[in-house]
Amino acid sequence: MELFAGAGGLALGLELAGFHAKGLVEIDKYAAQTLRVNRPKWNIIEEDIVKVSENGIKHYLPQNCEIDFVSGGYPCQAFSYAGHKLGLDDVRGTMFFYFAKVIKDLNPKVFLAENGKGLTTHDDGKTLQTMISIYENMGYNVTWNILNSNDYGVAQKRERVVIIGVRNDINTQYRLPKEYDYKPVLKDALKNVPKSNGETYPDKKRKVLELVPAGGYWRNLPEDIAKEYMGKSYYSGGGRTGMARRISWNEPCLTLTCSPAQKQTERCHPEETRPFTVREYARIQSFPDDWEFSGSMGQQYKQIGNAVPVQFAKAVGLSIIDILNKEED
Repeated sequence: MELFAGAGGLALGLELAGFHAKGLVEIDKYAAQTLRVNRPKWNIIEEDIVKVSENGIKHYLPQNCEIDFVSGGYPCQAFSYAGHKLGLDDVRGTMFFYFAKVIKDLNPKVFLAENGKGLTTHDDGKTLQTMISIYENMGYNVTWNILNSNDYGVAQKRERVVIIGVRNDINTQYRLPKEYDYKPVLKDALKNVPKSNGETYPDKKRKVLELVPAGGYWRNLPEDIAKEYMGKSYYSGGGRTGMARRISWNEPCLTLTCSPAQKQTERCHPEETRPFTVREYARIQSFPDDWEFSGSMGQQYKQIGNAVPVQFAKAVGLSIIDILNKEED
């Protein structure tokens, strides 16, 4: 069972690992359509997770369907702390609550929650610690780690927090997927990419980025141009290495975002002065070329930028299959 399924990066990776999806909840109509187009036989539940949770998740599943595994990436939201150990009802109204409630209702053997790296420092780490406490109180042994997608066959430095819960009665220790020896770079991902639509830069921005070499960023610009281009950001702290950034062929791409031409998180093509196209975006996220995305070009970029990289999901999925196989032995 998957919640917050998006365009299917996590679900497809888990399918490649050996899981069979019995239900996928996704509220965004374009992402839900993407799932339907690519997997007509999947049970796509295009509904608000709040309503699904209130109706009861079993209402949307085949009769007598037992779920071994629940997965999903819920948005990170702050909780209100009252100086005591929070229970599930204390986080009602957050997306975490609805994810946890589904786990409570289905009681799967294992669950996977994935999130951005920022979850580990959110509210000085209290948010993550509260989540873990609630999962533990529900009867799960919980481990979490920050994993880099580039260590698992993805040509992108995308770091994600993975939280794995194994039900207490399963007498198997979870082990993280072993890092691959092969660490792909951009040129590995973008060989023979199918033609597709893509964003373009306005002339003024394009002229600035033409001055940046592959692997370079704003520090490679003449000072007067950098000051004008960056505005107030020029004087702010931090490296700001995403600004006016051109990726080189010989490095993994930086984390893709929902928009390919944002000033703070620029990802310019190594040779051509343009953002990556939709299909290049999909390749960098390790989607296969036959995975179609629905909606406008902007909607497609958003779906791909929000996705879990497929090959990363497969690696994590295989590590979870390992637990389930051992439990059945």
